[in-house]
Amino acid sequence: MSLRELVARLTSPEVVSFAAVGGAGYVVDVGGFNLLRSLPLFAGHDPTFAKVAAVALAMVVTYVGNRALTWRDVDSGDRSREVALFVVFNLIGLGFSVVTLFVSHHLLGLTSSLADNISANVIGIGLGTIFRFWSYRRFVFTAAADAHVRPPEQLDDVVGVR
Repeated sequence: MSLRELVARLTSPEVVSFAAVGGAGYVVDVGGFNLLRSLPLFAGHDPTFAKVAAVALAMVVTYVGNRALTWRDVDSGDRSREVALFVVFNLIGLGFSVVTLFVSHHLLGLTSSLADNISANVIGIGLGTIFRFWSYRRFVFTAAADAHVRPPEQLDDVVGVR
């Protein structure tokens, strides 16, 4: 694949919209995480609780944004199935942030706010974002006739896999 093809794929309307919605979710997630960490209720406890609460709010923002913008033209035919899968894949994506935060904070002993933010909000969210794009496109926001699995060749064309 040439650099031009890679740039075209990464700047497709679907990817750009997904990134913008994800950016809004990121602001809600990181802002909420840091706000909660500063409140007395969460400040003295494991930061994982603040992370889970922040992600729950960000999940609402990203579902609405992805449904309204990124995949607005895709009619899944079954909104409850779509929401359920979205929640499941978000929880798996949350796992990336929680695991990286747990490893950094508890196993490596890096307990500063900066270390918590890098592990959960840079490394964890980065890995989770790649997973979410793949899973949403493949399983969640699919046309009704194609509601279970998007053909691999369509997915491969977007992410550049051959």
